[in-house]
Amino acid sequence: MRNGLVLFTSDRGIRPATLGAAAEERGFDTFYVPEHTHIPVKRQAAHPGTGDETLPDDRYLRTLDPWVSLATVAQATSRIKLSTAVALPVESDPITLAKQIATLDHLSGGRVEIGAGFGWNTDELADHHVPAGKRRTVLREYVEAMRALWTQEEASYDGEFVSFGPSWAFPKPAAHIPLIIGAGGGPKTFAWIAANADGWMTTPTQQDISGQITALKQAWADAGRDGAPEIRILIAFRPNPEDLMAWAEQGATELIWGVPDKAPDEVLGSLDRLAGRLGLV
Repeated sequence: MRNGLVLFTSDRGIRPATLGAAAEERGFDTFYVPEHTHIPVKRQAAHPGTGDETLPDDRYLRTLDPWVSLATVAQATSRIKLSTAVALPVESDPITLAKQIATLDHLSGGRVEIGAGFGWNTDELADHHVPAGKRRTVLREYVEAMRALWTQEEASYDGEFVSFGPSWAFPKPAAHIPLIIGAGGGPKTFAWIAANADGWMTTPTQQDISGQITALKQAWADAGRDGAPEIRILIAFRPNPEDLMAWAEQGATELIWGVPDKAPDEVLGSLDRLAGRLGLV
């Protein structure tokens, strides 16, 4: 399995470019950052980890823009893949977002991937005029519209939430940009992935990962998809060797390890210890 690294970015910790360059030097395969455009003070949405409207910490209030962050990482690196864990595409204009992602892919030499979520913070979504009950539909339309802009000479799209006539949009991505959905496993999510995406990213609260991998692969087959889905496991605990072996045998493709959003010396020390445990250095 590959090894990725996720930094919950903020305006006070290590800079993404610094950590991205260090991750590439130590042999990591993918660098991930999250996204929240803002956090409404008055909220009703329950956080998946706390179970109510409270947040685990204040990093959610301080996240950096993911695509600007990844652009700085692209400038500081040459090999490592650039992705999100997770981005919220429905909180952006899809035409503008398609241009941003295609430009980053072009300037980075085709290294962009997308980890996307449906959005647990429905109060945040509401400020972007995304109906909570339609967020999966909105994401599907955004993805379809962006793919049209990325692949068609004269792109157009006509949906409930996205609509534009024949248009030119360049640059085009170097190749198909993988879309990995980060969400709790279940029949509805896996059916959406099988119909619209390239794979699944687990959440920090995910239980029975092995059982969910089996369910995803069945949904993939039922949808008539060729090959196998990407399976990226966000490590929220230190897995034992039996877990790792089981996931590898089931076709998991990447482990995503988190690092603390702290001062550079402390973060890089943690990174050296992690790389050593993984045998990367």
